[in-house]
Amino acid sequence: MAFHDIRFPDNIGRGAKGGPRRKTQVVTLDSGREERNASWATSRREFDVAFGVRSNDQLQQVVAFFEARVGQLHAFRFKDWADYKSGTASRAIDAEDQLLGAGDGVTVAFQLRKHYGDDVSEYWRVIEKPVAGTVRVALGGAEQFSGWSVDTSTGVVTFDTPPALGVEVTAGFEFDVPCRFDTDSIDTLLDIERTGSISSIPLIEVKGE
Repeated sequence: MAFHDIRFPDNIGRGAKGGPRRKTQVVTLDSGREERNASWATSRREFDVAFGVRSNDQLQQVVAFFEARVGQLHAFRFKDWADYKSGTASRAIDAEDQLLGAGDGVTVAFQLRKHYGDDVSEYWRVIEKPVAGTVRVALGGAEQFSGWSVDTSTGVVTFDTPPALGVEVTAGFEFDVPCRFDTDSIDTLLDIERTGSISSIPLIEVKGE
Protein backbone atom coordinates (compact mmCIF):
# COMPACT_ATOMS: atom_id res chain seq x y z
CA MET A 1 0.00 0.00 0.00
CA ALA A 2 1.08 3.61 -0.50
CA PHE A 3 -0.18 7.15 -0.25
CA HIS A 4 -0.87 8.68 -3.65
CA ASP A 5 -0.41 12.44 -3.42
CA ILE A 6 -3.40 13.21 -5.60
CA ARG A 7 -6.80 14.62 -4.69
CA PHE A 8 -10.16 13.03 -5.36
CA PRO A 9 -11.95 15.15 -8.03
CA ASP A 10 -13.20 18.34 -6.34
CA ASN A 11 -16.21 18.70 -8.63
CA ILE A 12 -17.54 15.36 -7.37
CA GLY A 13 -16.30 15.56 -3.78
CA ARG A 14 -18.15 18.82 -3.25
CA GLY A 15 -21.43 16.92 -3.21
CA ALA A 16 -20.26 14.34 -0.68
CA LYS A 17 -22.16 13.37 2.45
CA GLY A 18 -20.26 12.73 5.66
CA GLY A 19 -18.08 14.14 8.41
CA PRO A 20 -16.42 13.20 11.71
CA ARG A 21 -17.23 9.95 13.46
CA ARG A 22 -16.57 8.86 17.04
CA LYS A 23 -16.75 5.43 18.66
CA THR A 24 -18.36 5.39 22.08
CA GLN A 25 -19.22 2.33 24.15
CA VAL A 26 -22.50 2.83 26.00
CA VAL A 27 -23.59 0.33 28.67
CA THR A 28 -27.02 0.68 30.27
CA LEU A 29 -27.00 -0.58 33.86
CA ASP A 30 -29.92 -2.35 35.58
CA SER A 31 -30.65 0.90 37.38
CA GLY A 32 -31.17 2.67 34.07
CA ARG A 33 -28.02 4.72 34.48
CA GLU A 34 -25.37 4.67 31.77
CA GLU A 35 -21.64 4.06 31.62
CA ARG A 36 -19.97 5.66 28.59
CA ASN A 37 -16.42 5.20 27.37
CA ALA A 38 -14.65 6.69 24.33
CA SER A 39 -12.94 3.93 22.36
CA TRP A 40 -11.12 6.36 20.06
CA ALA A 41 -8.94 9.22 21.25
CA THR A 42 -9.40 11.02 17.93
CA SER A 43 -12.26 11.37 15.49
CA ARG A 44 -12.28 9.74 12.07
CA ARG A 45 -13.92 11.18 8.96
CA GLU A 46 -16.18 9.11 6.74
CA PHE A 47 -17.76 10.23 3.47
CA ASP A 48 -20.01 8.96 0.71
CA VAL A 49 -19.15 10.70 -2.55
CA ALA A 50 -21.88 9.03 -4.63
CA PHE A 51 -24.06 12.07 -3.96
CA GLY A 52 -21.63 14.17 -6.04
CA VAL A 53 -21.96 12.09 -9.22
CA ARG A 54 -24.33 13.93 -11.56
CA SER A 55 -23.41 12.64 -15.00
CA ASN A 56 -22.11 9.58 -16.81
CA ASP A 57 -18.82 11.39 -17.43
CA GLN A 58 -18.38 11.92 -13.69
CA LEU A 59 -19.26 8.30 -13.05
CA GLN A 60 -16.49 7.23 -15.41
CA GLN A 61 -14.14 9.69 -13.69
CA VAL A 62 -14.81 8.03 -10.33
CA VAL A 63 -14.33 4.52 -11.73
CA ALA A 64 -11.00 5.58 -13.28
CA PHE A 65 -9.87 7.08 -9.96
CA PHE A 66 -10.96 3.92 -8.13
CA GLU A 67 -9.03 1.67 -10.53
CA ALA A 68 -5.90 3.84 -10.23
CA ARG A 69 -6.03 3.45 -6.43
CA VAL A 70 -6.54 -0.34 -6.75
CA GLY A 71 -9.70 -0.21 -4.67
CA GLN A 72 -8.93 0.10 -0.96
CA LEU A 73 -5.19 -0.40 -1.40
CA HIS A 74 -3.84 3.13 -1.88
CA ALA A 75 -4.83 6.26 0.04
CA PHE A 76 -5.26 9.74 -1.44
CA ARG A 77 -6.25 13.31 -0.63
CA PHE A 78 -9.86 14.35 -0.21
CA LYS A 79 -11.15 17.89 0.23
CA ASP A 80 -13.84 18.04 2.90
CA TRP A 81 -15.71 21.11 1.71
CA ALA A 82 -17.39 21.44 5.11
CA ASP A 83 -14.03 21.73 6.93
CA TYR A 84 -10.89 22.50 4.94
CA LYS A 85 -9.46 25.69 6.46
CA SER A 86 -7.62 26.60 9.64
CA GLY A 87 -10.25 29.25 10.30
CA THR A 88 -13.89 29.63 9.29
CA ALA A 89 -14.86 28.92 5.68
CA SER A 90 -15.93 32.51 4.98
CA ARG A 91 -12.71 34.11 6.24
CA ALA A 92 -9.35 34.34 4.49
CA ILE A 93 -6.47 32.30 5.93
CA ASP A 94 -4.50 34.17 8.59
CA ALA A 95 -1.05 33.29 9.93
CA GLU A 96 -2.45 33.46 13.47
CA ASP A 97 -5.40 31.10 12.92
CA GLN A 98 -4.05 28.17 14.96
CA LEU A 99 -1.57 27.89 17.82
CA LEU A 100 1.08 25.25 17.13
CA GLY A 101 3.02 25.73 20.34
CA ALA A 102 5.62 27.96 21.96
CA GLY A 103 9.33 28.21 21.27
CA ASP A 104 11.89 26.86 23.74
CA GLY A 105 15.03 27.99 21.93
CA VAL A 106 15.75 24.39 20.84
CA THR A 107 12.76 22.92 18.99
CA VAL A 108 12.59 23.65 15.26
CA ALA A 109 9.71 21.33 14.20
CA PHE A 110 6.03 22.05 14.93
CA GLN A 111 3.05 19.96 13.84
CA LEU A 112 0.12 21.68 12.13
CA ARG A 113 -3.08 21.23 14.10
CA LYS A 114 -6.59 22.64 14.39
CA HIS A 115 -8.52 23.46 17.54
CA TYR A 116 -12.13 22.41 18.15
CA GLY A 117 -14.03 22.99 21.36
CA ASP A 118 -15.59 25.39 23.81
CA ASP A 119 -15.29 26.50 27.43
CA VAL A 120 -16.08 23.00 28.69
CA SER A 121 -13.85 20.80 26.55
CA GLU A 122 -11.44 21.01 23.63
CA TYR A 123 -9.93 18.81 20.94
CA TRP A 124 -6.77 19.34 18.89
CA ARG A 125 -6.87 17.66 15.48
CA VAL A 126 -3.51 16.82 13.89
CA ILE A 127 -3.29 18.10 10.31
CA GLU A 128 -1.07 15.91 8.16
CA LYS A 129 -2.00 16.97 4.64
CA PRO A 130 -1.83 20.77 4.22
CA VAL A 131 -2.38 22.11 0.72
CA ALA A 132 0.84 23.30 -0.91
CA GLY A 133 1.10 27.08 -1.21
CA THR A 134 -1.58 27.85 1.39
CA VAL A 135 0.43 27.65 4.64
CA ARG A 136 1.23 30.91 6.46
CA VAL A 137 3.31 31.05 9.63
CA ALA A 138 3.80 33.67 12.35
CA LEU A 139 6.08 34.03 15.38
CA GLY A 140 4.73 36.13 18.21
CA GLY A 141 2.10 37.58 15.87
CA ALA A 142 4.58 38.60 13.16
CA GLU A 143 4.16 36.70 9.90
CA GLN A 144 7.32 34.99 8.65
CA PHE A 145 7.89 35.03 4.91
CA SER A 146 11.12 33.03 5.00
CA GLY A 147 13.21 30.95 7.36
CA TRP A 148 10.82 28.01 7.50
CA SER A 149 9.43 25.18 5.38
CA VAL A 150 6.48 22.81 5.58
CA ASP A 151 6.29 19.14 4.65
CA THR A 152 2.96 18.72 2.86
CA SER A 153 3.09 14.95 3.41
CA THR A 154 3.25 15.19 7.23
CA GLY A 155 2.10 18.71 8.11
CA VAL A 156 5.32 19.47 10.02
CA VAL A 157 6.62 23.05 9.91
CA THR A 158 10.40 23.28 10.32
CA PHE A 159 12.26 26.51 11.14
CA ASP A 160 15.83 27.25 10.11
CA THR A 161 16.40 28.73 13.57
CA PRO A 162 14.56 27.59 16.73
CA PRO A 163 11.88 30.06 17.86
CA ALA A 164 12.96 31.87 21.03
CA LEU A 165 11.72 30.81 24.46
CA GLY A 166 8.06 31.61 25.02
CA VAL A 167 7.38 32.90 21.49
CA GLU A 168 4.03 31.68 20.19
CA VAL A 169 4.17 29.72 16.93
CA THR A 170 0.97 30.02 14.87
CA ALA A 171 -0.14 29.08 11.38
CA GLY A 172 -2.97 29.32 8.90
CA PHE A 173 -3.59 26.85 6.08
CA GLU A 174 -5.91 24.84 3.90
CA PHE A 175 -5.81 21.07 4.28
CA ASP A 176 -7.04 17.77 2.86
CA VAL A 177 -8.14 14.57 4.57
CA PRO A 178 -6.07 11.44 3.82
CA CYS A 179 -8.64 8.87 2.73
CA ARG A 180 -9.05 5.52 1.01
CA PHE A 181 -12.00 3.81 -0.57
CA ASP A 182 -13.90 1.78 2.02
CA THR A 183 -14.95 -0.79 -0.55
CA ASP A 184 -13.31 -2.98 -3.17
CA SER A 185 -16.24 -2.79 -5.57
CA ILE A 186 -18.05 -0.05 -7.45
CA ASP A 187 -21.63 -0.96 -8.42
CA THR A 188 -22.92 1.21 -11.24
CA LEU A 189 -26.43 1.43 -12.64
CA LEU A 190 -26.90 2.25 -16.32
CA ASP A 191 -30.47 3.16 -17.18
CA ILE A 192 -32.22 2.93 -20.52
CA GLU A 193 -31.03 6.41 -21.50
CA ARG A 194 -27.45 5.34 -20.74
CA THR A 195 -27.00 7.83 -17.91
CA GLY A 196 -25.13 6.11 -15.12
CA SER A 197 -25.31 6.33 -11.36
CA ILE A 198 -23.60 4.78 -8.33
CA SER A 199 -25.60 4.03 -5.20
CA SER A 200 -22.70 4.38 -2.74
CA ILE A 201 -19.00 5.26 -2.85
CA PRO A 202 -17.74 5.18 0.75
CA LEU A 203 -14.45 6.81 1.74
CA ILE A 204 -12.79 6.59 5.15
CA GLU A 205 -10.01 8.63 6.72
CA VAL A 206 -6.66 6.93 7.28
CA LYS A 207 -4.18 7.87 9.98
CA GLY A 208 -0.43 8.25 9.60
CA GLU A 209 -0.37 8.11 5.79
